[in-house]
Amino acid sequence: MNDRLHPLSALRSDLPAALVVFLVALPLCLGIAVASGAPPISGLIAGAVGGIIVGLASGSPLGVSGPAAGLTSIVLVAIQQAGSYEKVLAAVMIAGLLQIAFGFLRAGVIAYYFPSAVIKGMLAGIGVIIVLKQLPHAVGYDKDPIGEMGFEQPDQHNTFSELYYMLLEPTAGAIVIALVCLAVLLIWERPLVQGHRLLKLVPGPFLAVLVGLLLAQVFRGIDALAIGSGHYVDLRELAEVPRPDFDALLSVEIWTLGLSLAIVASLESLLCAEATDRMDPLKRITPTNRELHAQGLGNLVSGFLGGLPVTQVVVRSSANVQAGARTKLSTIAHGGLLVAAVLAIPGVLSAIPLASLAAVLLLVGWKLAKPALWIAMWKAGKVQFALFAVTVLGVAFIDLLKGVSLGLAVAVVTILWRNYKTPFQYDPRRAKPGMPIYLVLGQDVTFLNKASIMRTLNELPDGARVVIDASRSGDIDPDVREIIENFAQAAPLRRIRVELLDFPMSDEDKLQQMTVLGGRPRSRAKSRAAASH
Repeated sequence: MNDRLHPLSALRSDLPAALVVFLVALPLCLGIAVASGAPPISGLIAGAVGGIIVGLASGSPLGVSGPAAGLTSIVLVAIQQAGSYEKVLAAVMIAGLLQIAFGFLRAGVIAYYFPSAVIKGMLAGIGVIIVLKQLPHAVGYDKDPIGEMGFEQPDQHNTFSELYYMLLEPTAGAIVIALVCLAVLLIWERPLVQGHRLLKLVPGPFLAVLVGLLLAQVFRGIDALAIGSGHYVDLRELAEVPRPDFDALLSVEIWTLGLSLAIVASLESLLCAEATDRMDPLKRITPTNRELHAQGLGNLVSGFLGGLPVTQVVVRSSANVQAGARTKLSTIAHGGLLVAAVLAIPGVLSAIPLASLAAVLLLVGWKLAKPALWIAMWKAGKVQFALFAVTVLGVAFIDLLKGVSLGLAVAVVTILWRNYKTPFQYDPRRAKPGMPIYLVLGQDVTFLNKASIMRTLNELPDGARVVIDASRSGDIDPDVREIIENFAQAAPLRRIRVELLDFPMSDEDKLQQMTVLGGRPRSRAKSRAAASH
């Protein structure tokens, strides 16, 4: 296991953290199921499987898995196309098998190719989404499921329109509950409380939710502050558990859907694992191939039991980190709490107002996207800030994978531009009349450098003496070699003398272009250099 601490040594911090993650996960599991067009119980099954099964199999010390908001649109469309949720469950099982295969193929290495600025942008983008999505719930406007995280919503509204409509239909009691819960959370983070021997043992989010629950009961007798039944955690319709349609396993369409789910779920899990590792105070690293195995096992079990597809998820993972978890015991325990609570105390859970949960999530979102992070990225340089900002905007206003893809696209363009600008050392300001012009090629010269090298060679003055030094180059792309050789051949037309130093040639060139002078072989490049004198 990739932990520096034995799980039993962190019980004091992990069990309170598990309680916090449970409180965050419960409404999200239900909300994501509703937003996906699936039975509400399927979200809770996925949450429990993500906590217990994936938690046991994963090497991620702080990552929490469960139903992901990023898959809601895929599942919603899949149910419509397949004709039933039971057929989609078969696709979830297929996705699990494929993810296990991805792990054996060592596909987890892709996680190491995401720039740090993009990962930080993804976290901040998730934070922006959480804040914007939870504000309506904080004022009592609960038309959109609490687990729906997409900018464009299935009800034809979007994040901004929800903010507009929440101003038209506020609920006074919900606003009071949200403000009081936020105050409790902020007070509980003060040194006075955290330094107290007993008070620090009580998780702030748990206390805030408990205060919200009590306030909601008190407000029932006050007409101006009473909140309606639609503003609580909804545990209705949990009796019927769907079962996969095993006949669908023979359908090419279901296998295609399973492949799509496997790819998207794997990418989201790897991205979230990388992001969670960056939040880990102990800076532990998740073994990515093992994570694919764990996620695959989770999806195989979740689909078999009737649950939604699972991935590692940022919201619950960041709540886990902020709650002070030290090992994956908190992840496993939160899954057990989901099972126990739904079976044992559904009445108590149904009395939790969504406004109190919104307060908890608002603080989580604020910490992910806090202004200090933006300032730090700005100080890191314009390029880093551009990667960060593009990713934030893409994640917040399109979706997670597309936002990260935009950040990666900007990173690739930046690399191309740098290669275009600096493939070699050449400063025209240092060139002196009558002295040779030196072009010192870099260690690796690729096809990405073609445009810059061609531009520089074409801009050299007529009648100049040019020395192209390849002594530092370990590899020169054949396309670049061809450009330089063509320039050397055409140089006499411009009265340019060319000397190639340690210029590599292919074996074919050596065989075809060797000439024997004085009994010793000389390459065409050296012959050309000599002839130019």
